[in-house]
Amino acid sequence: MNGEQLVAVHRNHNGEVISFQTSEGRIISYRKALQEAENGLIDGIRITEGEDGLMYLNPAEVSSFDEFPSFY
Repeated sequence: MNGEQLVAVHRNHNGEVISFQTSEGRIISYRKALQEAENGLIDGIRITEGEDGLMYLNPAEVSSFDEFPSFY
């Protein structure tokens, strides 16, 4: 793995992940994380297409982002 990794999450009041902290300390939005993962800049992430046709991030090593610490 050469790229950054996602290490923590921030959720909205509905419990949805809205942003991430990277291993380099950056705080990036979900959309930015998806874009960077698609471009190979973030490692350890799987990108899947939902039934609604949208693309979603999933951690490759654990079952969900529920296992990630919160940074707020």
